Amino acid sequence: MVGNKAGSVTLSQALHGHYARNQRWGFMWALWTAILWGAWYVPGTALWFEYPYADIPADQQSLRLAATAVMTWIHAITVFLFLLLWNGVLGKIRDYGRTIVRFRRISKWYALASLCGGPMAIFGSYMAMGFVGPVFAAVTSLFYPVIGAVIARLWYKEKISRRAAVGMSIIIFGGIVIYGPGLFGEMDISSNHAWLGYLGGIMSAIGWGTEGAVAARAMDVSDPDVGIHCRFSFEVLFWGLLILPLLSLFTDLPIRDLIIGTLTHGKAMLWILLAAACHAYCYTAFYKSFSLIGVGRGEAIGNLYAVFALIFIAAFTLQLPAWYFVAGLVITVLGSFVMFSEPAESVAQLRETYASGEHP
Repeated sequence: MVGNKAGSVTLSQALHGHYARNQRWGFMWALWTAILWGAWYVPGTALWFEYPYADIPADQQSLRLAATAVMTWIHAITVFLFLLLWNGVLGKIRDYGRTIVRFRRISKWYALASLCGGPMAIFGSYMAMGFVGPVFAAVTSLFYPVIGAVIARLWYKEKISRRAAVGMSIIIFGGIVIYGPGLFGEMDISSNHAWLGYLGGIMSAIGWGTEGAVAARAMDVSDPDVGIHCRFSFEVLFWGLLILPLLSLFTDLPIRDLIIGTLTHGKAMLWILLAAACHAYCYTAFYKSFSLIGVGRGEAIGNLYAVFALIFIAAFTLQLPAWYFVAGLVITVLGSFVMFSEPAESVAQLRETYASGEHP
């Protein structure tokens, strides 16, 4: 009996250590998501000030939307190449091939995630940056963890503890404190086209929140590094084989000229490369965090991008942050610590659905 007790204690300690490592690595990956995501807003906004996008008049709504579609597609291709390098170094190219061909069981979820994250979220965020500005683009995405957590809860019963809900609320409130004053200063209600930027902001929040919940369905049975590669593969195909060809065939929009102009202009491609590098490895960390700490927690900690975005914007523009940055920084960090202080076992025991035998 003593031996059994000793064995049970050892097993309990081993399980606790395993859960603690998963929690630590999950939050670490989510924090890297926040850092790289915050950095993305600098090159993502700077791209609008380069040829061919800077030459598009503000009142040409359809042309600016077409330009947004082109930059999103080229961005997706560049992210795909960065992920190809990543998985090549890790020796996971064969895993990528095996996963993407299993469409019915696995990769269909990544295809759906790519629709939510690409034509909806990334496209919407570029719209928000182009029609309103980077501050608005960032603040509207702050609510995506709530959407992702609610969908995950309703769809496959991922638990949201009281502590996690409190932490998520604190982080979101901190983001509002950081961006709120700048948001109202940046909005131009006199512009007849600003509504497209507001629509894009809503699209980005809904898209990123939904993407996390959808992709998590496949990550229980696939590698996160491979999964994100599949997700961007489908986005490249959706833009390149469906959306842009249809725009080129049935409209008079200069899709071909915009593509050539972007690819042949050095500064535009430099900003896309920088943005894609941030997004490729931001998404890699994003997906890794889901499999370790769940959708709601991964997205909530990722919401710290609000702090890092302001840091990078301040460093790039050489303008010191206002007082509300410090207040928001304290609030968002407090929210992350509230979530991190949750017991490791409760973070690990998030799902109820798969225990009953249901699989993606």
